[in-house]
Amino acid sequence: MNHNSVIDRYCVMGNPVEHSKSPWIHARFAQLTGQALHYGKRLVPLHGFAASLRDFIDSSDGAAKGCNVTVPFKFEAFALAQHVSERAALAGAANTLSFSSSGIHADNTDGAGLVRDIELNAGVKLAGKRLLLLGAGGAAAGVLGPLLHTGLTQITVANRTLFKAQQLVQRHAALATNGTLVACTLADVQGRFDVVVNATSTSLSGENLALPANLLQRGALAYDMMYGPAAQGFLDWARALGAEPRDGLGMLVEQAAEAFFIWRGVRPPSAQVLQELRAL
Repeated sequence: MNHNSVIDRYCVMGNPVEHSKSPWIHARFAQLTGQALHYGKRLVPLHGFAASLRDFIDSSDGAAKGCNVTVPFKFEAFALAQHVSERAALAGAANTLSFSSSGIHADNTDGAGLVRDIELNAGVKLAGKRLLLLGAGGAAAGVLGPLLHTGLTQITVANRTLFKAQQLVQRHAALATNGTLVACTLADVQGRFDVVVNATSTSLSGENLALPANLLQRGALAYDMMYGPAAQGFLDWARALGAEPRDGLGMLVEQAAEAFFIWRGVRPPSAQVLQELRAL
Protein backbone atom coordinates (compact mmCIF):
# COMPACT_ATOMS: atom_id res chain seq x y z
CA MET A 1 0.00 0.00 0.00
CA ASN A 2 1.51 3.38 -0.91
CA HIS A 3 1.44 6.25 1.54
CA ASN A 4 -0.90 8.28 -0.64
CA SER A 5 -3.69 5.73 -0.49
CA VAL A 6 -6.70 6.71 1.57
CA ILE A 7 -7.86 4.25 4.22
CA ASP A 8 -11.60 3.52 4.20
CA ARG A 9 -13.30 5.01 7.23
CA TYR A 10 -16.24 3.72 9.28
CA CYS A 11 -17.66 4.62 12.68
CA VAL A 12 -20.45 3.97 15.13
CA MET A 13 -22.81 6.89 15.79
CA GLY A 14 -25.05 7.10 18.82
CA ASN A 15 -25.86 8.69 22.16
CA PRO A 16 -24.53 7.27 24.46
CA VAL A 17 -21.64 5.75 22.51
CA GLU A 18 -18.57 5.87 24.78
CA HIS A 19 -19.23 2.34 26.08
CA SER A 20 -19.35 0.90 22.55
CA LYS A 21 -17.21 -2.15 21.79
CA SER A 22 -17.80 -1.75 18.05
CA PRO A 23 -14.44 -0.08 17.26
CA TRP A 24 -12.57 -2.95 18.94
CA ILE A 25 -14.69 -5.57 17.17
CA HIS A 26 -14.28 -4.08 13.69
CA ALA A 27 -10.55 -3.49 14.19
CA ARG A 28 -10.19 -7.15 15.13
CA PHE A 29 -12.31 -8.28 12.15
CA ALA A 30 -10.07 -6.17 9.88
CA GLN A 31 -6.92 -7.71 11.40
CA LEU A 32 -8.17 -11.26 11.02
CA THR A 33 -9.37 -10.79 7.43
CA GLY A 34 -6.48 -8.63 6.20
CA GLN A 35 -8.64 -5.56 5.53
CA ALA A 36 -7.25 -2.02 5.81
CA LEU A 37 -9.78 0.30 7.43
CA HIS A 38 -10.26 2.76 10.27
CA TYR A 39 -13.29 2.49 12.58
CA GLY A 40 -14.06 5.17 15.18
CA LYS A 41 -16.97 6.35 17.32
CA ARG A 42 -18.97 9.57 17.23
CA LEU A 43 -21.14 10.92 20.01
CA VAL A 44 -24.11 12.56 18.28
CA PRO A 45 -26.19 15.36 19.86
CA LEU A 46 -29.74 14.13 20.42
CA HIS A 47 -31.17 16.38 17.70
CA GLY A 48 -28.14 16.36 15.45
CA PHE A 49 -28.01 13.02 13.67
CA ALA A 50 -28.51 14.25 10.09
CA ALA A 51 -25.88 16.98 10.52
CA SER A 52 -23.40 14.58 12.18
CA LEU A 53 -23.85 12.01 9.41
CA ARG A 54 -23.36 14.66 6.73
CA ASP A 55 -20.24 15.90 8.55
CA PHE A 56 -18.76 12.37 8.72
CA ILE A 57 -19.35 11.84 4.99
CA ASP A 58 -18.18 15.31 3.87
CA SER A 59 -15.13 15.64 6.10
CA SER A 60 -13.40 12.48 4.94
CA ASP A 61 -12.65 13.29 1.27
CA GLY A 62 -14.47 10.21 0.05
CA ALA A 63 -12.91 7.85 2.61
CA ALA A 64 -16.14 7.42 4.62
CA LYS A 65 -17.68 4.16 3.40
CA GLY A 66 -20.25 3.41 6.09
CA CYS A 67 -21.34 3.62 9.69
CA ASN A 68 -23.20 1.71 12.34
CA VAL A 69 -26.07 3.48 14.07
CA THR A 70 -27.08 2.81 17.64
CA VAL A 71 -29.60 4.20 20.15
CA PRO A 72 -31.59 6.40 19.57
CA PHE A 73 -31.00 7.15 15.86
CA LYS A 74 -32.01 3.95 14.03
CA PHE A 75 -35.35 5.29 12.76
CA GLU A 76 -33.73 8.53 11.62
CA ALA A 77 -30.92 6.66 9.87
CA PHE A 78 -33.53 4.70 7.95
CA ALA A 79 -35.43 7.86 6.99
CA LEU A 80 -32.28 9.53 5.61
CA ALA A 81 -31.37 6.71 3.22
CA GLN A 82 -31.96 6.77 -0.53
CA HIS A 83 -31.80 2.96 -0.78
CA VAL A 84 -33.13 0.49 1.81
CA SER A 85 -32.76 -3.27 2.13
CA GLU A 86 -35.74 -5.55 2.69
CA ARG A 87 -34.66 -6.06 6.32
CA ALA A 88 -34.42 -2.33 6.98
CA ALA A 89 -37.76 -1.67 5.25
CA LEU A 90 -39.49 -4.25 7.42
CA ALA A 91 -37.94 -2.83 10.60
CA GLY A 92 -38.46 0.78 9.56
CA ALA A 93 -35.08 1.22 11.23
CA ALA A 94 -31.44 0.94 10.19
CA ASN A 95 -28.28 0.12 12.13
CA THR A 96 -25.93 -0.18 9.14
CA LEU A 97 -25.40 2.53 6.52
CA SER A 98 -23.18 2.30 3.45
CA PHE A 99 -22.20 5.29 1.31
CA SER A 100 -21.76 5.25 -2.46
CA SER A 101 -21.98 7.68 -5.36
CA SER A 102 -25.71 6.91 -5.56
CA GLY A 103 -26.32 7.93 -1.94
CA ILE A 104 -26.90 6.30 1.43
CA HIS A 105 -27.84 2.61 1.61
CA ALA A 106 -29.61 1.41 4.78
CA ASP A 107 -29.67 -2.12 6.16
CA ASN A 108 -30.53 -3.68 9.50
CA THR A 109 -28.29 -6.47 10.79
CA ASP A 110 -29.69 -6.62 14.35
CA GLY A 111 -32.10 -9.50 13.73
CA ALA A 112 -29.56 -11.60 11.84
CA GLY A 113 -27.11 -10.96 14.70
CA LEU A 114 -29.59 -11.97 17.39
CA VAL A 115 -30.68 -15.16 15.61
CA ARG A 116 -27.08 -16.20 14.86
CA ASP A 117 -26.05 -15.64 18.49
CA ILE A 118 -29.00 -17.60 19.92
CA GLU A 119 -28.79 -20.50 17.46
CA LEU A 120 -25.04 -20.80 16.79
CA ASN A 121 -23.30 -19.42 19.87
CA ALA A 122 -25.88 -20.30 22.55
CA GLY A 123 -26.92 -23.48 20.73
CA VAL A 124 -30.67 -22.89 21.13
CA LYS A 125 -32.75 -23.80 18.08
CA LEU A 126 -35.76 -21.48 17.87
CA ALA A 127 -38.02 -23.60 15.64
CA GLY A 128 -41.08 -24.82 17.56
CA LYS A 129 -40.50 -22.53 20.56
CA ARG A 130 -42.55 -19.72 22.10
CA LEU A 131 -40.81 -16.36 22.40
CA LEU A 132 -41.67 -13.20 24.33
CA LEU A 133 -40.23 -9.98 22.87
CA LEU A 134 -40.20 -7.14 25.40
CA GLY A 135 -40.41 -3.66 23.86
CA ALA A 136 -41.59 -2.26 20.53
CA GLY A 137 -38.96 0.39 19.74
CA GLY A 138 -36.08 0.34 17.28
CA ALA A 139 -34.35 -2.64 18.87
CA ALA A 140 -37.49 -4.80 18.74
CA ALA A 141 -38.34 -3.60 15.22
CA GLY A 142 -34.90 -4.65 14.02
CA VAL A 143 -35.18 -8.25 15.16
CA LEU A 144 -38.83 -9.21 14.67
CA GLY A 145 -38.59 -10.02 10.93
CA PRO A 146 -35.61 -12.39 11.23
CA LEU A 147 -37.20 -14.02 14.32
CA LEU A 148 -40.32 -14.77 12.27
CA HIS A 149 -38.17 -16.66 9.77
CA THR A 150 -36.87 -19.13 12.39
CA GLY A 151 -39.99 -21.30 12.76
CA LEU A 152 -41.01 -20.09 16.23
CA THR A 153 -44.55 -21.27 16.97
CA GLN A 154 -45.46 -18.06 18.76
CA ILE A 155 -44.07 -14.58 19.29
CA THR A 156 -45.71 -12.24 21.77
CA VAL A 157 -44.64 -8.58 21.53
CA ALA A 158 -45.22 -6.90 24.90
CA ASN A 159 -44.77 -3.16 25.37
CA ARG A 160 -45.76 -0.49 27.90
CA THR A 161 -48.12 1.08 25.37
CA LEU A 162 -50.27 -1.40 23.49
CA PHE A 163 -50.51 0.79 20.37
CA LYS A 164 -46.78 0.58 19.59
CA ALA A 165 -46.78 -3.20 20.01
CA GLN A 166 -49.82 -3.49 17.73
CA GLN A 167 -48.20 -1.29 15.09
CA LEU A 168 -45.09 -3.46 15.07
CA VAL A 169 -47.15 -6.65 14.85
CA GLN A 170 -49.30 -5.29 12.02
CA ARG A 171 -46.23 -4.32 10.01
CA HIS A 172 -44.98 -7.93 10.23
CA ALA A 173 -48.36 -9.64 9.86
CA ALA A 174 -47.60 -10.91 6.35
CA LEU A 175 -44.68 -12.97 7.71
CA ALA A 176 -46.72 -14.55 10.48
CA THR A 177 -48.79 -17.67 10.02
CA ASN A 178 -52.04 -18.08 11.98
CA GLY A 179 -51.77 -16.88 15.56
CA THR A 180 -47.98 -16.85 15.67
CA LEU A 181 -47.71 -13.12 16.33
CA VAL A 182 -49.64 -11.25 19.02
CA ALA A 183 -49.34 -7.92 20.82
CA CYS A 184 -50.09 -7.04 24.44
CA THR A 185 -49.04 -4.65 27.19
CA LEU A 186 -46.30 -5.61 29.68
CA ALA A 187 -49.00 -5.83 32.35
CA ASP A 188 -51.06 -8.30 30.32
CA VAL A 189 -48.43 -10.86 29.36
CA GLN A 190 -49.84 -14.37 29.70
CA GLY A 191 -48.49 -17.83 29.03
CA ARG A 192 -45.13 -19.49 29.48
CA PHE A 193 -42.22 -18.91 27.17
CA ASP A 194 -39.12 -20.83 26.12
CA VAL A 195 -37.25 -17.64 25.21
CA VAL A 196 -37.63 -14.09 26.53
CA VAL A 197 -35.79 -11.28 24.71
CA ASN A 198 -35.48 -7.90 26.43
CA ALA A 199 -35.42 -5.21 23.74
CA THR A 200 -36.57 -2.39 26.04
CA SER A 201 -34.41 0.54 27.09
CA THR A 202 -35.05 -0.23 30.78
CA SER A 203 -31.58 -1.78 31.02
CA LEU A 204 -29.95 1.53 30.12
CA SER A 205 -31.93 3.43 32.75
CA GLY A 206 -31.51 0.74 35.40
CA GLU A 207 -35.26 0.24 35.79
CA ASN A 208 -36.69 -3.18 36.45
CA LEU A 209 -39.49 -4.63 34.35
CA ALA A 210 -42.40 -5.73 36.51
CA LEU A 211 -42.98 -9.16 34.98
CA PRO A 212 -44.77 -12.16 36.46
CA ALA A 213 -42.43 -14.90 37.68
CA ASN A 214 -44.36 -17.69 35.94
CA LEU A 215 -43.57 -16.40 32.44
CA LEU A 216 -40.53 -18.61 32.06
CA GLN A 217 -40.42 -22.32 31.37
CA ARG A 218 -37.74 -24.01 33.48
CA GLY A 219 -34.41 -23.59 31.75
CA ALA A 220 -35.83 -20.93 29.41
CA LEU A 221 -33.36 -18.63 27.65
CA ALA A 222 -33.57 -15.08 29.01
CA TYR A 223 -31.76 -12.77 26.61
CA ASP A 224 -30.98 -9.07 27.14
CA MET A 225 -29.91 -7.20 24.02
CA MET A 226 -27.74 -4.98 26.23
CA TYR A 227 -24.41 -6.15 27.61
CA GLY A 228 -22.23 -5.23 30.57
CA PRO A 229 -23.72 -3.55 33.66
CA ALA A 230 -26.84 -2.46 31.72
CA ALA A 231 -27.99 -6.06 31.30
CA GLN A 232 -27.29 -7.15 34.88
CA GLY A 233 -30.70 -6.46 36.45
CA PHE A 234 -32.63 -8.46 33.85
CA LEU A 235 -30.09 -11.31 33.89
CA ASP A 236 -30.18 -11.50 37.70
CA TRP A 237 -34.01 -11.62 37.62
CA ALA A 238 -33.92 -14.45 35.06
CA ARG A 239 -31.22 -16.40 36.92
CA ALA A 240 -33.23 -16.22 40.15
CA LEU A 241 -36.16 -17.83 38.30
CA GLY A 242 -34.08 -20.73 37.01
CA ALA A 243 -33.67 -19.40 33.47
CA GLU A 244 -30.47 -19.39 31.41
CA PRO A 245 -29.33 -15.75 31.29
CA ARG A 246 -27.48 -14.41 28.24
CA ASP A 247 -26.40 -10.84 27.49
CA GLY A 248 -26.27 -9.20 24.07
CA LEU A 249 -22.51 -9.31 23.54
CA GLY A 250 -22.85 -12.15 21.03
CA MET A 251 -25.56 -10.26 19.18
CA LEU A 252 -23.28 -7.22 19.08
CA VAL A 253 -20.47 -9.27 17.51
CA GLU A 254 -22.76 -11.10 15.08
CA GLN A 255 -24.58 -7.96 13.87
CA ALA A 256 -21.14 -6.35 13.44
CA ALA A 257 -19.98 -9.38 11.42
CA GLU A 258 -23.01 -9.00 9.17
CA ALA A 259 -22.30 -5.25 8.73
CA PHE A 260 -18.62 -6.03 8.00
CA PHE A 261 -19.74 -8.53 5.35
CA ILE A 262 -22.00 -5.88 3.72
CA TRP A 263 -19.15 -3.36 3.65
CA ARG A 264 -16.19 -5.56 2.79
CA GLY A 265 -17.65 -8.69 1.16
CA VAL A 266 -15.76 -10.85 3.67
CA ARG A 267 -17.26 -12.83 6.55
CA PRO A 268 -15.08 -12.44 9.67
CA PRO A 269 -14.57 -15.23 12.26
CA SER A 270 -17.23 -13.92 14.67
CA ALA A 271 -17.17 -16.85 17.13
CA GLN A 272 -13.43 -16.34 17.71
CA VAL A 273 -13.86 -12.59 18.19
CA LEU A 274 -16.74 -13.12 20.64
CA GLN A 275 -14.56 -15.50 22.66
CA GLU A 276 -11.75 -12.91 22.74
CA LEU A 277 -14.15 -10.13 23.71
CA ARG A 278 -15.59 -12.15 26.61
CA ALA A 279 -12.05 -12.79 27.83
CA LEU A 280 -11.07 -9.09 27.91
